[in-house]
Amino acid sequence: MTNRTIIAFDFGTKSIGAAIGQELTGSARALAAFKAQDGSPDWQKIEKLLKEWQPDLVVVGLPLNMDGTEQLVTEQARKFANRLHGRFGVQIALHDERLSTVEARANLFDRGGFRALDKGSVDSASAVVILESWFERQLG
Repeated sequence: MTNRTIIAFDFGTKSIGAAIGQELTGSARALAAFKAQDGSPDWQKIEKLLKEWQPDLVVVGLPLNMDGTEQLVTEQARKFANRLHGRFGVQIALHDERLSTVEARANLFDRGGFRALDKGSVDSASAVVILESWFERQLG
């Protein structure tokens, strides 16, 4: 296993959570979430993040229905991933994010009660769940 630096995004139309992790340890930590307008982030802030961390890979959560079918936001997440690749040339992996928000909310609540459940924290905690789930899947 290599020690790649990987960034994960939890795409949303109003907020995009972010997390950073190392493949060798299989662990991730939350970064600040980005506000989005109809799914469009401030690309300069995304660029700054990518330049700062220089990830080897970017994982974008793919929001699917519980039965595995796609929804409107699934296509928007794919579009976001394609734009990341097109604008910045980063390698992209899409990862099923079903129940990541539920798990993230539970983790945050356990640590800080209701006060810990602000939108940005939940979105970035979801990105952590997505990335750690991606790591687990790679170990197979």
